[in-house]
Amino acid sequence: MRRRISFLSISYMQISFYKYQGTGNDFIIIDDRDTEYDRVLTDERIRFLCHRRFGIGADGLILLKNSKNIDFKMVYFNADGNESSMCGNGGRCVVHFARFLHIFDERTTFDAIDGEHEALVSSDGLIHLRMNDVHQIESLPSGNYQLNTGSPHYITFCHEWPENIVAEGASVRYSPTYAHEGINVNFVKVTSGCLEVATYERGVEDETLSCGTGVTAAALVHALKNNEFGHLTKHIKTKGGDLKISFHLSPQGSASDIWLIGPVQQVFEGKIEISFL
Repeated sequence: MRRRISFLSISYMQISFYKYQGTGNDFIIIDDRDTEYDRVLTDERIRFLCHRRFGIGADGLILLKNSKNIDFKMVYFNADGNESSMCGNGGRCVVHFARFLHIFDERTTFDAIDGEHEALVSSDGLIHLRMNDVHQIESLPSGNYQLNTGSPHYITFCHEWPENIVAEGASVRYSPTYAHEGINVNFVKVTSGCLEVATYERGVEDETLSCGTGVTAAALVHALKNNEFGHLTKHIKTKGGDLKISFHLSPQGSASDIWLIGPVQQVFEGKIEISFL
């Protein structure tokens, strides 16, 4: 009796990528202007690419795509493979990448999931990213705060970091109030001359070394909490480096002219093959 042996036909696609980090928040960035990688980059494949042992390793993946009316478009995926809300540090990194590709020189405008953003590269190499206006900062009965700075954030002030930031953050993120949509949880310490922020990020489901929308949220809440209004600048320390937030806050709790400012580094470039059955 003969046995019929069948072989699976496996094909491969090679993808060129760049690895970036902005104050320790790291990303895989792909130039997708002439291709449509979002058609083949399923959530499973994105999880693989972002995996720190089996893939490249990153907090998220960004596609830089063409835009009809402005310089480019940013499409951001969390490490869990899902397309996500605005990422501030990712936005700063993709701005650096766009300049590397000679898409612009000093100033640019690009499209993201929450609308258009302006950005510029200063003479010292720092990336300045204009965030969207914030219309409401909600004070919670617990004494904590929530707001949306392009992504939803929960702010809690503390004298010392929790013993387990991941466990504490997850307990809020997966609480009945936030379990369905998720929320990023920021622990904020006030130190001499600056704020220190540690963030548990939804979609990564872990602590990240820095979160751009998170430090923006912390700066706005700290100013409102202390009745600081007008044009302000807050210096932020994260575990991955220092950032600065410049903004205008009204007594009604709305914020405008918000800029997230900090360094970006292109870490390396490479190529990786993904397989198809």
